[in-house]
Amino acid sequence: MKTSTLALTAALALAACGNANSTKAQDGVFAEPTNRTTPTDVSTMKQSFSPVVREAAPAVVNISARSIQRVQADPFFQMFGGGMPRERVAESAGSGVIVRSDGIVVTNNHVIEGAQQIRVVLNDRREFPAEVILADERSDIAVLRLTGVTEQLPVLAIDDREEQQVGDLVLAIGNPFGVGQTVTNGIISALNRTETGISDSGSFIQTDAAINPGNSGGPLVDMDGDVIGINTAIFSRSGSSSGVGFAVPASMVRRVVDSALGGATAVVRPWLGVKGDSVTADIARSLGLARPQGLIVTDVYANGPGARAGLREGDVITAIDGAEINDQGGLNFRIGTRDPNDSVAVTVLREGQSQTLNARVQSLPGDAKGNGQTIEQGPFAGAQVAALNPALADRLGGDPFASGAIVTDVARNSYAYRANGFLPGDVVTQIDGRPVRDLSAIQRATRGSEVSMLRQGRAMSGRVR
Repeated sequence: MKTSTLALTAALALAACGNANSTKAQDGVFAEPTNRTTPTDVSTMKQSFSPVVREAAPAVVNISARSIQRVQADPFFQMFGGGMPRERVAESAGSGVIVRSDGIVVTNNHVIEGAQQIRVVLNDRREFPAEVILADERSDIAVLRLTGVTEQLPVLAIDDREEQQVGDLVLAIGNPFGVGQTVTNGIISALNRTETGISDSGSFIQTDAAINPGNSGGPLVDMDGDVIGINTAIFSRSGSSSGVGFAVPASMVRRVVDSALGGATAVVRPWLGVKGDSVTADIARSLGLARPQGLIVTDVYANGPGARAGLREGDVITAIDGAEINDQGGLNFRIGTRDPNDSVAVTVLREGQSQTLNARVQSLPGDAKGNGQTIEQGPFAGAQVAALNPALADRLGGDPFASGAIVTDVARNSYAYRANGFLPGDVVTQIDGRPVRDLSAIQRATRGSEVSMLRQGRAMSGRVR
């Protein structure tokens, strides 16, 4: 279970689902979502969840991931030439759900990250080794393939139609604390949660169904027995469930699964090429809006999808394909669930009038690999540096609009590290007061130059040696 810090010093403890199908295992198929049905009276709501659990539980799996970690020896013994580094076995445990009958499993990325060996245990105690088809760190979703499957396996449908509403009953099925398969129930507490600190491109389903360590990768199931999300984090001071859990919505899960089964080695997220700020109460009053709503555009990438669609600075984006937008994270999520070259309807307020623009979203421009060029001389000698581009900045979790040069690697015995302390991830934005736009500015830098840079989002400046 990995954790992320939220407000009030609470921890986001990364936490926490099948219909039988008659096809052959090698002809694996997905299940189809069930037509939505909701309780019509109090007596219906008080009925047992057992029919849903009976259908869902067989498709829920336990996942054990094993990795070999290199542990440095005690510095005291290293001083005397002893204490060689040693290796130790680390294990993590989580949950998952079979989504295709030939053994395609969805779980969290953090459950299997760095693993050299993965074993999956089914509800009926059968065990299978598994391989990672695709792991997407940004969404915290990974897709596995079980090996040695000779017959159909129970599956659950991924329901990405987004018909759920706040107050709907949901179940969380997983293996909390390793005690064995467990079912908890609750309701959807909120939808489209973006300001969580979990991801800059995530929009989460919030639930009060109990989710604890070991539930990671398990599904959030609706009353039709379909997967509407993958449980990924909890908001807690103690690390245990306090009734605030978050699940990656099924639309993003589907995006990762489709990418994996389409042969992709990474999830390619398109972009609109705009960024902005949330509309506050003061901004809403100044614009004559009835309530704070939307994202006010502060920058439009030249010749990007948004610019070609006619978006301008000052426009207020209120919806993408009818889904309400209120912040940058929500915009990133909505666009990120689309495929490159998809057309989206962007609803904007411009000069008090609502209008809809059609934009064709595209992959971020530039080379996302950005291995960098080794600098041979000057204050950056020994560092590998790459010019920032939108694709590279996005892969590194930065601002696609940012300009500058990023240190991708630095040798520990290099001048750049020993004399100036440059570290991988440092973004050099200015040298001697002039913006850095390419590597030539890095190569021309001399000792004594004034360098401005960003390190983990924090601005720094000083003279290099």
